[in-house]
Amino acid sequence: MGAFSEVVLAEEKRTQRLVAIKCIPKKALEGKENNIENEIAVLHRIKHPNIVSLEDIFESTSHLYLVMQLVSGGELFDRIVEKGFYTERDASQLIHQILDAVKYLHDMGIVHRDLKPENLLYYSMDEDSKIMISDFGLSKIEGTGSVMSTACGTPGYVAPEVLAQKPYSKAVDCWSIGVISYILLCGYPPFYDENDAKLFEQILKAEYEFDSPYWDDISDSAKDFICHLMEKDPLKRYTCEQALQHPWICGDTALDKNIHESVSAQIKKNFAKSKWKQAFNATAVVRHMRKLQLGTSLEGPRQHRSGQPEELYLLLQAGQSCLSTTSSCHSGTISLECSETIRPVWPGMQNSYQATRVHSH
Repeated sequence: MGAFSEVVLAEEKRTQRLVAIKCIPKKALEGKENNIENEIAVLHRIKHPNIVSLEDIFESTSHLYLVMQLVSGGELFDRIVEKGFYTERDASQLIHQILDAVKYLHDMGIVHRDLKPENLLYYSMDEDSKIMISDFGLSKIEGTGSVMSTACGTPGYVAPEVLAQKPYSKAVDCWSIGVISYILLCGYPPFYDENDAKLFEQILKAEYEFDSPYWDDISDSAKDFICHLMEKDPLKRYTCEQALQHPWICGDTALDKNIHESVSAQIKKNFAKSKWKQAFNATAVVRHMRKLQLGTSLEGPRQHRSGQPEELYLLLQAGQSCLSTTSSCHSGTISLECSETIRPVWPGMQNSYQATRVHSH
């Protein structure tokens, strides 16, 4: 779904609550109806503090709209690079949250199938912000249809059994968490080759190393944890429940030594600049919207030549086109209103949204 959707940042007028809305052209869904129905079915079933939630659904004659919980803290790797201090314990706490959320999914019979750093977002810009799992476009509810054997996911994070096109289970998510854990501790992926065939061969054989000097200061407990998740045999691989009981997660074996310099250097070297930074900065828009909600300073807002307050003018410049429509959903009729630009007073019904583009996929 992400390949043909647009995400807009929106404010629900009555409550001033900020949300993210996926705007999906129905023409782009032709022949892919099962995919979107699957994602919606999954999102409707889940409610967890570390999973981005679906809050409502609208449709018009031309578009489908998914109203999602807003997460504005940025991508996982960006935050690590920006930190001045980062330790094994920080990585352990991140993985703990991910394991807890994925265990919840697995207990619900849901397999994510595309866990990767790009799908891990911070809820807010707060230093102690929680991490959120997003993007359920490839997720699958166990027991609904055929046995899982479709080769899907992102190269570098997929489990050996997926590449081998064998029937697989929720254990594929645990492998992906192992890969993410590996990267969090060194800044580079366990498998890499410019040639996809050679990359897949490495993964199929589960060939990875804890290279010196990058792993010299990492605890044996962390390496043991990763080995149990990146186990080639899915029947021997740790489940989320087992991983949560490992001393690196629930004990005190994660080291407090600062590894930020080496990890951040490798992240910058091995991973491209995030899409969120290349596109419009969601956090900046949230900040401007919050300024409007908080009112003016003692001096009053500075006026731009347009006659609008300066903060609002920035939003006007950021505003992009979308549909203006009245849509139906399970809670009644709601007006979802977007226009060419953000306006200071938004006309329409009580539950309308004002929106500006954040990111186009």
